[in-house]
Amino acid sequence: MKTVIFAALAAAAVSAPAFAQDAAPFTGPRAGVIGGYDKLGGNDGFAYGVSTGYDLAVTPNVTFGPEVSFSDTTVGGGGTELSRDLAASVRLGYILTPRILAFGKVGYANTRFDVGGAGFSIEGVRYGGGVEFAVTGNTYISAEYQRSEYELNTSRDAGVVGIGFRF
Repeated sequence: MKTVIFAALAAAAVSAPAFAQDAAPFTGPRAGVIGGYDKLGGNDGFAYGVSTGYDLAVTPNVTFGPEVSFSDTTVGGGGTELSRDLAASVRLGYILTPRILAFGKVGYANTRFDVGGAGFSIEGVRYGGGVEFAVTGNTYISAEYQRSEYELNTSRDAGVVGIGFRF
């Protein structure tokens, strides 16, 4: 699996310079803040955090790149509180118009639970998709759905919006 990911990243890096102008403003490094609805089991709350990534042009209309995020949530109940959430994903995007990017992503998620003063983490797979709108050449807003499938048959759903900047 690691070999496939590294091969895809290498292919994207080699082809990026040729397509960089066509894929603008959806290429290069980015960072932003996110917030929105979060649900784990029967508990609802508000998720908030930061994300950063780097998008490369694969073709004139396709982007690909890594993304990492760090977030927290107000979800909790019954003596259980969720705390930090870390995720590392790869994102594949398709440029629908010069200002709209649709994307899907998949990756690793790790969430910390605090139960009665003791904490533990669970791991899983996070996947989802959304859209990004280029407000200006360097500023974007986004909306996305995220689903996390953790070990111990636990799942989590989130719908978040964000604002970010490209460098």
